[in-house]
Amino acid sequence: MPVLSKRILMEVIRGAHKATGIRPYYMGLNGETAPGKDPMGIPIPKIRRLRVYALHESVTMGQPYFFETSPGLTSWLVALEDRRIVHGALVGGDVISTESSVTTDTYMSQLTALGLSPGEARRYLSTRPVFSPSTMQEAAALLSTLFYQVSGWKAVQMEENRLRLRQQQQIAEAVEDQRKRGFISAYPFEKERILLSHIKAGDQAGARRVLNEMLGAIYLTTPKLVVLRARAIEMMGYLTRTAVEDSPVMESLIVRNHQWMEQLIKARDFEDLSRVLTGALNDFIEGIYLHGFNRSNSRVSMALDFITQNYARPLTLTEVARECGVSAYRLAHLVKDHTGKTVLQLILHTRIQHARQLLETTTRSCADIAYGVGFNDQSYFIRHFKRITGETPARYRRTRGTLPGRHIK
Repeated sequence: MPVLSKRILMEVIRGAHKATGIRPYYMGLNGETAPGKDPMGIPIPKIRRLRVYALHESVTMGQPYFFETSPGLTSWLVALEDRRIVHGALVGGDVISTESSVTTDTYMSQLTALGLSPGEARRYLSTRPVFSPSTMQEAAALLSTLFYQVSGWKAVQMEENRLRLRQQQQIAEAVEDQRKRGFISAYPFEKERILLSHIKAGDQAGARRVLNEMLGAIYLTTPKLVVLRARAIEMMGYLTRTAVEDSPVMESLIVRNHQWMEQLIKARDFEDLSRVLTGALNDFIEGIYLHGFNRSNSRVSMALDFITQNYARPLTLTEVARECGVSAYRLAHLVKDHTGKTVLQLILHTRIQHARQLLETTTRSCADIAYGVGFNDQSYFIRHFKRITGETPARYRRTRGTLPGRHIK
């Protein structure tokens, strides 16, 4: 029934059971489970419909989804997606919530109403562990993390959905905060300078936070899409203009900015506009990260652009120099003179910068990220990541990312 290999499935189930005491089970797209795996013992149409709905919501929210099979009995479900194709889910629970005030008699009547015999209901209830809401959250997060680390699957759609919802929440919080503080309707020009300072520092998380505050302020100014679009285009124009004025060799940003402008113009609503603007900001940060704001040599600029676009594959000084039309010896001196770093150091810094972004915003495993940004050895990646950032990738994710930082013991 599962499209997963039995080895992967069993490794995930054993790992989750060891860490949480809960043995998850596989569910197909139609809500059905393999024979003998359903903790209730018998197929129940209502429960199957609940699971199908939970699967849909898990994909939409980009994270585990919680639902009650019966009042006081909670389950969680992790959608299994690989590159935009959903292949079913893993279901955790059912557990009894510590916050439940349901009596044993009530549980029994609810379960028999679902179709269980009194004996089945009694046996089922006697095997249900008691979890606090926070423990349920940790168990569900662990199951999700464990599956995607073991399987190597890429939850592309779910990651996009989770980031979109997270941005919407941050914008809503910014709007509410500004309303409470008696926000005066005006475009937050001072935020543009703060945003630019975060970009100069290569602080993507800080830049995204300021951007969401700006989007909230813009929305308070007027909810009209035509005005929102004009403000977004104005902001990207300001960032690009400032970058090019400080460093003429960064003219390539103008072309990239025009491409984002086209997408901003086509945005259908505020949500779509916010998504495009976030993508434009990430692209902008990547575009200027290595260049800084003080480069003046066109050959160095060409080298930086080439590294930025090809960092994920093996690169050598000779190849970069050939692309720039100079000898390796000449390029090495130019890059060192204008950036203070060697070509190899710039390649490493670019890879680490992209790794930081992936650790903050995706559920991909550290090993997968290491290979994805161009390292062919995970230990080599960890060593250089710690040297540059002062933290291991795992610690960096715990303190700045969206994934849980500890197992349940």
